[in-house]
Amino acid sequence: MLFFCCFLIFSCKPTANKNHSKSILVYSATRGYRHESIKDGIKAIKKIAQAKNWEVVATEDSSFFTNDNLRKFSGIVFLNTTGDVLNDEEQKALEQYIHNGGGLVGIHAAADCEYNWPWYNKLIGAYFESHPAQQVATLKVMDKNHPATANLPAEWTRKDEWYNYKSVSPDIKVLLALDETSYQGGKMGSFHPSSWYHSFEGGKVFYTGLGHTKESYTEPLFLDHITAGIESVLR
Repeated sequence: MLFFCCFLIFSCKPTANKNHSKSILVYSATRGYRHESIKDGIKAIKKIAQAKNWEVVATEDSSFFTNDNLRKFSGIVFLNTTGDVLNDEEQKALEQYIHNGGGLVGIHAAADCEYNWPWYNKLIGAYFESHPAQQVATLKVMDKNHPATANLPAEWTRKDEWYNYKSVSPDIKVLLALDETSYQGGKMGSFHPSSWYHSFEGGKVFYTGLGHTKESYTEPLFLDHITAGIESVLR
């Protein structure tokens, strides 16, 4: 009997708690490069959630992506996911979630996954192409009216790993753009988006290319940026 009870405890999936105002699913599975900052990101999002009275369920179990499970969540965060992290059925569940008005937040390497799923490219807004060494660079706020940039300086200088992107969707609304004259290794020229949002097939999407480093997840301006970004997609 004791073995049976323990099996039930460890085999049951976590569910959203109705005592919280919102529920967030944080997904951080990796099938490629694994960021050391994932644990820091989960810790930071949980701290944000505590202040906001949100529940956070953090998982790397792709079988969580079913229609029944996803409908319980106010928003989903892809936190530094890499590689092929969802199978065909799980992809369909995410598509249905978005079509039902769900929201997705992508942080940094969320653009470095699902290269064989064209729908995801359109959803997230772009794919990772390359990056130079981590270094200080300047970001320019392109839209001060969005909550994710409202509290940022017009020019924001900080250290991170700066992605070059490919297959950039023409439908994204750019929030932050990199000034390629401020660092070495930019390959996109005068149009180098680094954070954006858009409405997509009934749902909402916010993406930020920031968030490679552990230090990002204790940086007040970055935390304000992702907090507002998450809030902007919640249903």
